[in-house]
Amino acid sequence: MPTFIDEYGVPIVYYAWPVDNPRAIVQLVHGVGEHALRYREVARALNAAGYSVYADDHRGHGQTGMLQHGGDAAQLGRLGVGGLRAAVAAVHAFTGVIREAALQQAAVHGAQPASTPPLVLIGHSWGSFMAQMILNEYPQDYQAVVLTGTAYRWPGYLDSGDLNRKHKHLGTTGAEWLSRDPAVAAAFVADPLTTSVPLAKLFGLRDAARILGRPARRLPATLPVLIQVGGDDPVGGERSARKLVDAYIRRSGLRDVSLIVYPGARHEVFNETNRDEVLADLVAWLGARLPAPVLEPASDD
Repeated sequence: MPTFIDEYGVPIVYYAWPVDNPRAIVQLVHGVGEHALRYREVARALNAAGYSVYADDHRGHGQTGMLQHGGDAAQLGRLGVGGLRAAVAAVHAFTGVIREAALQQAAVHGAQPASTPPLVLIGHSWGSFMAQMILNEYPQDYQAVVLTGTAYRWPGYLDSGDLNRKHKHLGTTGAEWLSRDPAVAAAFVADPLTTSVPLAKLFGLRDAARILGRPARRLPATLPVLIQVGGDDPVGGERSARKLVDAYIRRSGLRDVSLIVYPGARHEVFNETNRDEVLADLVAWLGARLPAPVLEPASDD
């Protein structure tokens, strides 16, 4: 597993699913208590549509967390020195790692893209909150942004309490809120690299509060944003997502903000019973905004 070193010296494990001459490169940003390999099917679908995909295990999570905490799975989800700010900074640093990897990949192929492929940031849940924070500071680094299982990061629009309380009568795993597919909850609790410990307990109250915020003013008007949420998502749902759309249009000045709400779907839309529809919507939205690459003959030099 490849790694890069963050600003605090923590090795960050990441995964790459590249394709030749991609129409764009996707950086996947996973949620709290999980890890990047839960997105293998998403990566596979994006690969089939012509996109290279990269995803890291964030600070304290997955294989990064196991390295960071000396193999103690009971510590998974704990971010370590630097806390949330360091975790967000590492996700943005990974963007630079991805761009460098794309340049290296292009250098070994006979046909070169006419320009560097666009970079798409896709964040889910906590990953979507970090994506929102990064977008506020570095909007020029991305050519499209997708937020799933997301919410407007403000009290009254973001639920950080018992997310399973509405669905606990449907099963015994405590993870029924993730998807209507019972296999998803069962797989989550059986996975040795996941944790159901609530975010506030993992991060502490100070870092949990740092998640709160609003979209920045005067973001690049042409930056396209797609929001995909379940209508039965306890984290935010439709009301919160519509508030976020309104903020990106009115506050940030974005002109291309799309919202897709899936009625009855819960939090993990990529793992829902209508996952094929969700992925098809994602691929169609990206395809309408990111043209296929124009290839040039390789130089003789």
